[in-house]
Amino acid sequence: MTASRLHLVRHGEVYNPHRVLYGRLPDYHLSDDGRRMAQAAADHVAGLDRQVTALRCSPLERTQESAAPFAERFGLVPVLDERVIEPTNVFEGRRMSRALRNPLNWWHLRQPSQPSWGEAYTSIAERMLNAMDEMWDSTDSGDAVIVSHQAPIWITHLRVAGLPLRHDPRTRRCALSSVTSFERVGDVWREVEYAEPAAAGIDLGAV
Repeated sequence: MTASRLHLVRHGEVYNPHRVLYGRLPDYHLSDDGRRMAQAAADHVAGLDRQVTALRCSPLERTQESAAPFAERFGLVPVLDERVIEPTNVFEGRRMSRALRNPLNWWHLRQPSQPSWGEAYTSIAERMLNAMDEMWDSTDSGDAVIVSHQAPIWITHLRVAGLPLRHDPRTRRCALSSVTSFERVGDVWREVEYAEPAAAGIDLGAV
C-alpha cells in the first residue's frame, strides 16, 4: 500500500518588518495572520474529508509553525526533512529593492535559467521529488502532507507538468498557505488540485 494523495503546503505569512529576503536565515516566525493562514490550510485539507496520516516539513521555523495545525488536527508528529527546505540564495538578509540597484550584485543575475543567484532549479526539483517518492512509498494509507516553501513547490509543479524550470519568480502560482495536491500512478506524478484557503497575506521575503 501507498499514500492516496500528497499535499505540498506552503507556510503562512512571516513576521518580516524589515522586508528582507530571509531564505534559510533562522528566527523568522509566522505573524499572527500567518498562524491563522496555517490553520486555514489544515482546515481546508480536513474539509476534503481526507485523513492525513503522515506529516513532514522543512526544518525552518516558519514551516514547523505552519505544520503545527496539521499535527494537532490529525494527531501527528511532524518529521523534519532537509530535502524540502528553501533553496540557498546569495541575497539572504538583504532587501531586494536595494540590492538590485547595486551594480556589484548584477553578476549574480547573469544566468537566470540556472539560477546564478542560488541553488540550481534542477537540484531543487530532484530533492523535492526524492522526498515525495519516499513519503509516498512509506505511507501505508491516507494522505501525506509536506509543508515547504514557494520555490520548491512551484518548481515541483513545473517538473511534474513537464514545463521548463526557468521562470520569472514574480509569476509563481503558490500563495501563502496554498495547497498543491498530487497523486502518483506507478512512477508518474500528476497534479490534481490547487487551492488557496487563506487567500491573503504578503510575503516580501520569499526566495
